[in-house]
Amino acid sequence: MATTTTEPVPVAPPTAAAPRRRRSGIHGSVLTPYLFLAPFLFLFVCFVLVPGVFGIWISLHDWDFLLPGKPFVGLQNYADLFDSSSVQYGAFWASMRATAIFVVGSVPFLVVLPLLLAIALNRSFPGRTFFRAVFFAPFVLGVAVVGLMWRYLLDPSFGLVNGMLGAIGLPDDIPWTTDQPWAWISLIGVTVWWTVGFNAVIYLAGLADIPAEHYEAAELDGVNAWQRLRYITLPALRPVLIFVVVTTFLASANMFGQSYLLTQGGPGDSTRTAIITITELGLTQFRMGQASAMSYVLALFLCLVSLLNFWALRERR
Repeated sequence: MATTTTEPVPVAPPTAAAPRRRRSGIHGSVLTPYLFLAPFLFLFVCFVLVPGVFGIWISLHDWDFLLPGKPFVGLQNYADLFDSSSVQYGAFWASMRATAIFVVGSVPFLVVLPLLLAIALNRSFPGRTFFRAVFFAPFVLGVAVVGLMWRYLLDPSFGLVNGMLGAIGLPDDIPWTTDQPWAWISLIGVTVWWTVGFNAVIYLAGLADIPAEHYEAAELDGVNAWQRLRYITLPALRPVLIFVVVTTFLASANMFGQSYLLTQGGPGDSTRTAIITITELGLTQFRMGQASAMSYVLALFLCLVSLLNFWALRERR
């Protein structure tokens, strides 16, 4: 009688569970992002948040830091800025007008000229690096150096600029710093000369990120230079353009050193900007409450205009 044998089915040995990874140090910890943010948060709280809140508190008082008494006045310092019968009204809004004139006169030049300069310097030609350095070099100078240097160059009596104009047969008695509109022309021209290189470098960084294939395809399609600028360059530079417009607007609205050193706020008070008025009111006349209120009203205007710039330059679908 035949017998059948069954071979035992081999059973696979049980697999050992994969060892769990241990987190070593701070890697993977939930605290890691906060540790990286801690230095910035510390500086932000100490030098931005706390002074900002304390400034609001000061603006609610008649604050003279040389006197022990600092009476609470509520919103009176703010109300005085909108009351035509108050002492602060005329000086503040005259300085706001001067600030607006400088912003309107300087920002278009500081947005358009650096863009054209960056497009020119983005091409390949001999000496390109040298010219990039030449246009950026003035920006490394401090405002004190720039202000004092141009104060002597533009002096109506013995300035080098009038001397050179007279040498070539042009009028040599132009009151660059003592009469209008020459004082504004001087301030805007000096500021453009000083900062045009910085914005050009920002534009150059943005132009370097635009693929060259886009321009090559446009050239094959017969697109002219204006169309390349309008349909390729400007749309690709939109984030950079927003950054340049907003930062340039804020820098121009906070202009202080050029006017203080070049024209001393004159002629009269025509170039006396809001920052000069706030600084002298708080640090010279010791009326810190009124000066703080002025600074927050100015900050509110700057926030509103910055938001308007973001809205106007936003990407439309």
